[in-house]
Amino acid sequence: VQLQASGGGLVQAGGSLRLSCAVSGRTSSSYVMGWFRRAPGKEREFVAAIGRSGGVSRYSDSAKGRFTISRDNAKNTVYLQMNSLKPEDTAVYYCAADTPPIRVYSSWSSDDSYDYWGQGTEVTVSS
Repeated sequence: VQLQASGGGLVQAGGSLRLSCAVSGRTSSSYVMGWFRRAPGKEREFVAAIGRSGGVSRYSDSAKGRFTISRDNAKNTVYLQMNSLKPEDTAVYYCAADTPPIRVYSSWSSDDSYDYWGQGTEVTVSS
């Protein structure tokens, strides 16, 4: 399984970006997919996750109301739409896959739940 994240860049505060994560190697529809980020000098943290069919999602408190995770299983791609970006959203964003047997919903926010990771895409939000 290979994950390729893209879509990062430089944006002004209040702007938007859409990150994409292309999954190759196996059909992604059986995976729970997550987005995490690591800000400079900080630990990696959970941002959002989405269930296999796309009907269930989970967000960190900082992402709620501003970010939306979605997936297109026909394209084996997961997205993270980020709106109202803030300078504190500056980080490298990583997508990750939890392959079967998948973990329960309460574990989706833990990076230990994920088996495969992409290389990251950098997001910089200027003030």
